[in-house]
Formats: sequence, structure tokens, C-alpha cells
Amino acid sequence: MNVYDFNVVDRNQKEISLREFSGKVLLIVNTATSCGFTPQYEELEKLYSKYKNKGFEILDFPCNQFGGQAQGSIDEIHEFCVLRYQTRFHRFAKTEVNGNNQDSLFLWLKSQLPFKGFNHSDPIAVELENRVKSLDSNFSKNSDIKWNFTKFLVNRQGEAVERFEPPVTAKDYESKIVRLLA
Repeated sequence: MNVYDFNVVDRNQKEISLREFSGKVLLIVNTATSCGFTPQYEELEKLYSKYKNKGFEILDFPCNQFGGQAQGSIDEIHEFCVLRYQTRFHRFAKTEVNGNNQDSLFLWLKSQLPFKGFNHSDPIAVELENRVKSLDSNFSKNSDIKWNFTKFLVNRQGEAVERFEPPVTAKDYESKIVRLLA
């Protein structure tokens, strides 16, 4: 099984196969428009602009499961992202990434790349860990997505190869994208 075995719902409520992205390097991200990490949209768009012609795609899945930070319709979310951050990468329907109604794509991604912890040398990561711990004292023992802007890197063969927690920024993973594009 690989990422191309999944269908997802796009922002127009049309089911599409991820086979449409066969042979591409993918960064799959659960996002929110009212989160402290929302400015990451700017760096995501820069990465997309820089590498899209080399076979790189970003798949954006807005998710309202973390602090209700992706409120509004998918059209409102899309408009916000385009106007505020000039995003042009693929945005999909609002998606649940944890729990009973979680999307099967995210269930698979988490099974391939479980949670390995936060970087304790990063004060933002420590703050996020404290917040997550207050919501789920068992957070470190499950592979659930912990917050908005968790990123999964997928190689050209459709294999999930790396997971980046929300505080991890493009400067920390751009070289890994470049290596997969080579």
C-alpha cells in the first residue's frame, strides 16, 4: 500500500484519487487559518513556487480538530489563504485527522510515521507539548496528530518517509525535499 491507493475529497467536494500525483514528491499538511502556525502558509507557498516544476506538490487539508482554528467554509478558508498568503497549491475539503471520523489517508500516514516527540531545544515545541499534554496526558504514546501544521513527506514512489511536527519549519526540511526531487 502507498499514498496513491487513497481517494480524497477536494475543496469542490469531488472525490479524487491521489494517483493524480503519481511520481511526485508530496508534502501532506493538516492546516488551520487561525493558528499560531498559520504563517507557515507563506513558507509552504515559497517551497511550492520553487519546486513545483521539479515534481513537488503540497496537499493542504484544513482541519478544525485543534482548538477550532479552521472555522468557516472551505471556500472561506481557500479565499483567506489565497488573499493573505497567495497560496496556489492544492487545497482539499476540511478533513478530520484523528478520532472516529478520521480520514483513511491520515490513519495510514500515522501508521507509517508515528509520533516521535517534540524537539525540546525549541521553546515553541516545548510550549506546544505542554498544551497537548494538558489535553491528552497519554499523547506521547499514540501516533495521533498533535496539532495543526503536522507535515508528512512522501517520496515519488508514494511511500511516507518523514513526519514533521508543527513547530518544524521549511528551513528544517527543505533539504529533504530537494534530496527526494533529485
